[in-house]
Amino acid sequence: MRQIDHFMPTASPAPARTHKVWNPSTGEVQAEVVLGDAALLDAAVATAQSVQPAWAATNPQKRARVMFKFKELVETNMQSLAEMLSSEHGKTVDDAKGDVQRGLEVIEYACGIPQVLKGEYTQGAGPGIDVYSVRQPLGIGAGITPFNFPAMIPMWMFGMAIAVGNAFILKPSERDPSVPVRLAELFIEAGAPEGLLQVIHGDKVMVDAILDHPAISAVSFVGSSDIAHYVYRRGAENGKRIQAMGGAKNHGIVMPDADLDQVVNDLAGAAFGSAGERCMALPVVVPVGEDTANKLREKLIPAINALRIGVSNDPDAHYGPVVTPEHKARIEQWITTAEEEGAEIVIDGRGFSLQGHEDGFFVGPTLIDQVTPTMASYQEEIFGPVLQMVRANDFEDALRLPSEHQYGNGVAIFTRNGHAAREFASRVNVGMVGINVPIPVPVAYHSFGGWKRSGFGDIDQYGTEGLAFWTKRKKVTQRWPDGGGDGSNAFVIPTMG
Repeated sequence: MRQIDHFMPTASPAPARTHKVWNPSTGEVQAEVVLGDAALLDAAVATAQSVQPAWAATNPQKRARVMFKFKELVETNMQSLAEMLSSEHGKTVDDAKGDVQRGLEVIEYACGIPQVLKGEYTQGAGPGIDVYSVRQPLGIGAGITPFNFPAMIPMWMFGMAIAVGNAFILKPSERDPSVPVRLAELFIEAGAPEGLLQVIHGDKVMVDAILDHPAISAVSFVGSSDIAHYVYRRGAENGKRIQAMGGAKNHGIVMPDADLDQVVNDLAGAAFGSAGERCMALPVVVPVGEDTANKLREKLIPAINALRIGVSNDPDAHYGPVVTPEHKARIEQWITTAEEEGAEIVIDGRGFSLQGHEDGFFVGPTLIDQVTPTMASYQEEIFGPVLQMVRANDFEDALRLPSEHQYGNGVAIFTRNGHAAREFASRVNVGMVGINVPIPVPVAYHSFGGWKRSGFGDIDQYGTEGLAFWTKRKKVTQRWPDGGGDGSNAFVIPTMG
């Protein structure tokens, strides 16, 4: 069986523990990934410490050239990366290409690091005194990334961290680890020194080792909210800078004046694309008024029934399998829970079987109506191809639902009314807002981050926030006297004579 090892210059020890890597489309184990421990992390940190000072001393334009070359190599290898990603995650190849491309957008931003790293300067802040500030790297950063975006989120993290002068240690999800390793190989091929970007695999043992290691200055995490809170707390206790992005339960508010055909088209992609395994998926739709709800439901049913579920390399599939058999069982249990709570299962995706791939981890598209805010299935993240409908009486009722929910990652409002959209965007207690945009992920030169239990830490991902997270600001106040003996002419400009 194929073995996926760590990507680091030093030889890793014989594997004591491994983790299965499934092919979600067939239900077969296709590889085993080697899991590391604290001793392996020590070796990776030692390597990072040996290469980071020289990289930090490399001028920004030379670091940018590595980023440019890496971007070119990833684009050249786009098809093979997407196929590799799909085979382990289950998302379609086209969706996998989007995963890679959204990560590349942050790499493109990092290519401009000479511009964004420029500091501030004040001449004459006092008599003969100038003040300036510069951003300097932290030293060694680490990233702990989830299974659902094995290309995008690692590039969000290491692109900015390395561009500003840090070394980086990545611990990707053990469920789909091959693409992060391949990205690291391409990064070295692009001209980065060996050991600057290392990929080490592991489970909670490795996560704890990262959070406890005294030489790692900052950790970026994306995953479930309970683990995000744990990462934030333990890392902060150890004096680290932490950003920990958690789960979500994003709402789509549908006003009575919305274009329902467009809403249905948007919901089909936002709720069911990538089998709903996105922290920015849109799994809750909130029609305002019974008439809006009934009309929307009438249009949703045929659209959802028309979705094609297929293997990850099926070019006609709207979405593929979920990542593991355990996750499939968890999603189906949430549908059962909603039914037991009194919700109406309008379209039931439990027990879905794809002909010829009966052992694959497929869940059919599911629509649940008559969901209420007290139901556990509404309060918690399902992370699957399940769309819940919560009916709102009016605008204020619709505004209250996402604002009071424990998660605050993303929200969208569908309307033709500019005043309603402006009022909603201003008042809703959620970190990222879309107006007639179902998945409001900001572009790379802005920043990504949710509120409440969707994000722990004060600094967001990528953009100027990413620059701030991966650097520390040094402030210098300077005065240059002329060196005259008693200082009486300390501020006289020297002359040539």
